[in-house]
Amino acid sequence: MASKPMRWMVGSGLALAAIALVLPWASGGRVPVGVAAVLLLSASMIAVLGLLYRRAEACDVAPAALGRRYTRELMLGMGTYVVVVLLSVWLLRRVDDVALRAVIALLPVPPVAYAVRAMVRYIRGADELQRRIELEALSIATAFVSLLYMAGGFLQSARVIDLSASAAMIWVLPLVCFCYGVCKAFVARRYQ
Repeated sequence: MASKPMRWMVGSGLALAAIALVLPWASGGRVPVGVAAVLLLSASMIAVLGLLYRRAEACDVAPAALGRRYTRELMLGMGTYVVVVLLSVWLLRRVDDVALRAVIALLPVPPVAYAVRAMVRYIRGADELQRRIELEALSIATAFVSLLYMAGGFLQSARVIDLSASAAMIWVLPLVCFCYGVCKAFVARRYQ
C-alpha cells in the first residue's frame, strides 16, 4: 500500500503535469511554451520523487509526527512556489520599473526558503541514523550537481554549449532537491 506522502507527491506531480499540458491550449497561446516546460519538468521531478519516496521510507525512522509536519510544510512551500513563479512571470511582462521588477523577480524566493526551512527542521528532529542518511544523500546530491554545473561552465567557456546563465542558476536548487531524493532512496538501502 502506498503511503499518504507518496500518493500526495505522485498526485501533485500528475496534476501539475496536466496543468502544464492544458495551460498553453486554455490560454489561447498566451502562456509561453517555456513556462509550460518548466511546469512539466517540475511535475516529473515531483512524481519521480514520490515514487522513490516509498523506497526511502523503508529506512525513514523519524517519528511520524515529524514526517507529517515535514510533508505538510514542504508541500505548502513548493505549492506556493509554483503559484508565485507563474504570478511573477505574468507580472514581469507588464512592469517596466527596474526596482519593482527586482521585487517581483524575487517573489519566488520566500516560498523556497520556507521549504528549505522545513528540510532543516526535519533533519534536526531526526535521530542519528536518519540524520546520517539525510546528510549523506544531501552531500552526494550537492557534489553531483556542483560537478554538473562546473562541467557545464567548462563546456560553455569552450563554446560547446550555449545556455543562459539565468536558466542554469534557476535550476540549481530544484536539481539538488531532485538528486537528493534519488540519492536518499539508494543511501537508505545501505542501512536496511
